[in-house]
Amino acid sequence: MIEVINFNSAQNMMTDRYVLALDQGTTSSRAVLFDQQGQVVGSAQKEFTQHYPHSGWVEHDAMEIWAGQRAVMTEVLARCHVKHNQVAAIGITNQRETTVIWDAVSGEPIHNAIVWQCRRTTEQCQQLKAQGLEEHVRHTTGLVIDPYFSATKIAWLLDNVDGARERAERGELRFGTIDSWLLWNLTEGKVHATDHSNAARTMLYDIHNHCWDIKLLEALDIPLSLLPQVKPSQSLFGHAQLGPTTVPVAGMAGDQQAALFGQQCVAPGMAKNTYGTGCFLLMHTGTKPVLSSHGLITTLACSTDDEIPYALEGSVFMGGACVQWLRDELGLVRHASETQAMAQAVSDNGGTYLVPAFTGLGAPYWDPDARGVLVGLTRGSNRNHIARAALEAIAYQTDDLLQAMQQDAELTLTELRVDGGAVANDFLMQFQADISATAVTRPSNNETTAAGAAYLAGLQVGFWPDRRALQSLNPAERQFQPQMAQSQRQQLQQGWQQALAQCRLK
Repeated sequence: MIEVINFNSAQNMMTDRYVLALDQGTTSSRAVLFDQQGQVVGSAQKEFTQHYPHSGWVEHDAMEIWAGQRAVMTEVLARCHVKHNQVAAIGITNQRETTVIWDAVSGEPIHNAIVWQCRRTTEQCQQLKAQGLEEHVRHTTGLVIDPYFSATKIAWLLDNVDGARERAERGELRFGTIDSWLLWNLTEGKVHATDHSNAARTMLYDIHNHCWDIKLLEALDIPLSLLPQVKPSQSLFGHAQLGPTTVPVAGMAGDQQAALFGQQCVAPGMAKNTYGTGCFLLMHTGTKPVLSSHGLITTLACSTDDEIPYALEGSVFMGGACVQWLRDELGLVRHASETQAMAQAVSDNGGTYLVPAFTGLGAPYWDPDARGVLVGLTRGSNRNHIARAALEAIAYQTDDLLQAMQQDAELTLTELRVDGGAVANDFLMQFQADISATAVTRPSNNETTAAGAAYLAGLQVGFWPDRRALQSLNPAERQFQPQMAQSQRQQLQQGWQQALAQCRLK
């Protein structure tokens, strides 16, 4: 079933032009239509199947993804009464690291796509570490050796699909992350390419010399011919056949980098945080890479012919999932939106802290053995204190990353731009501003990931004249200013650190 949302009427639309963003996520494919004012005209969304063949394994049917993406693209144009020749350009943003290998002639995938969440290559990662490649991976790709990234997924497919390695060595196969897969299909097999932001997530790309790394390819026995051409995020990738019309595909970026660009964090020290099930925090660090001493990832941001910028990235494993836990496991709320009123019903957390280390702690602690704790309970503690502690935990974890990023980059953050479902919670946004002592800006349009892809494509074809023209397209809906006294902030942070110490006790 395709869900379609129309935001504007069809009147006076026949002479207008639009940019179409394809937002291919982990659970659904979406198409979002933007006008020249940067407003969302309409969107269509279609969920697709999640496959779990073994414990810890996650797969997608790449053909189902393409079919769904094509369907929503067609549907949003039809429902918004937009003709094919009114589409000025197409931009693509995608779930990162998910790996597809397909036949170079027929376009048929040789296996289901292996999703970024899949942990099947843990043993291969251990082997790479045993070979002493950790430092090389860190300094060359900016990443850590982990099944999360594409490299070992590619090797697994070549090793486990009958005849795949021989076919790859003969040049008969193509690898791509989902952006490359969509581009290949949109251009009817004419273009095999990716952009800098997606290439940087494969664990095969040299982010300093901007090329595929031969040492890592040899270590994993991956033929160079399998890999796509790497281009700037804002560039002409090819032309898609849209009905009788050919439309330029002119922008491409991984979802988190697209959101960074969609939020117009385009200068060193600017940062955005996406509050979803987990949280993804990225800070623009300029044209020189910053190697983290806190376990953060160094990656590439959205690029142009003139500039390939860098970013630091950190992830919070349990963001909105904290609220899901309150709802699904504890039964304290029926809807996530209830937590705001509950948190505001008490004057403070009553000394209660939740550390949601249900799957360990990520950056900057990297403790996979840590487990969740709820501490500071007294006879007076109630469900409101627990709900408040869960929301505060999201902000504390984000602040830990922000502090680490500022230390690594030697930059001072003056504003955090936010997006994602949880930003609707005013209590969380205000507490984030208070505990981080920085302004938190919530945009009027929360579609920042799709907007980033649209902006890239629109800039390339002149739909928007330059980056300055983007600044006014998505004004702030509200900015939350820090209001907490420094002494109170320090007291709360001290309590958080003590709770963290409890969850890390062996």
